[in-house]
Amino acid sequence: MNRSTLIALLALAAGAPAQADVTIKSTVNGQGLGMSGTTSSVTYIKGLKMRAEGSLGKKSTTTIYDVDAQKMYVLDDKKKQAEVWDMAVFTQKLSQSVAPDGVRASMTPNGQTRSVGGVNADGYDLNIVVPATLGGPGGMQITMNLTGTSWIAKGAPGSADYAAFYKGASEKGWIFSDPRAAEGSPGQAKAMAQMHAEFAKIGGLPYETQMDIKAQGEGMMGAMMSRMGGLSMTTTTDSVDTSPLPDSLFQVPPDYQQKQRQ
Repeated sequence: MNRSTLIALLALAAGAPAQADVTIKSTVNGQGLGMSGTTSSVTYIKGLKMRAEGSLGKKSTTTIYDVDAQKMYVLDDKKKQAEVWDMAVFTQKLSQSVAPDGVRASMTPNGQTRSVGGVNADGYDLNIVVPATLGGPGGMQITMNLTGTSWIAKGAPGSADYAAFYKGASEKGWIFSDPRAAEGSPGQAKAMAQMHAEFAKIGGLPYETQMDIKAQGEGMMGAMMSRMGGLSMTTTTDSVDTSPLPDSLFQVPPDYQQKQRQ
């Protein structure tokens, strides 16, 4: 996993979506796969559109997700260009590596409560298993395991909007990683997307989530993945704002060159 991929994952882990307008500011601590770091992330949501901004050191990423249009825009502010991904096409392509009916997921109440940033939240234990094939049909079989604990505030400001966005996205089979990174690690991308789908089912807003992602496989690839270890992340929501957001925030700037990808 390269540095850009880690930033995208950290920013994604901090995200929280919407039907009205919501701004989520979060802090994510991540380590694993030979890298570690702390990133601040801002996620904006307006209906079935989301904009995620994250930074790690001097590296930053900005991605716009438009579920209704089935488009993902990865912005490059320095080059003033945007890569445009047709997510209907990409989702179909990803299904060749990750069969939707093979994913197993559970989010179980653990009976605990705690205050996170002054907000009372209920504890849930996460367990997501995603069988995947590297390189498409006939490739090497791996299994991604995502486990952890999330503290979710039901009825918190923005929670209904969060659920509405991710419910709409999950119905279309969306992932939220950079598609190029998802092609290299389809199981991980699907596990992260499934986690957000499970949050949406609860109908609350995750204020703190600790997760561990590990891969299992057979043969030489399995041994290599075991040596690499996994990825651990803790995401904490710092603030939630439900003030109106301008439509322009979810649009590619007019002076950007758009490049079509699939």
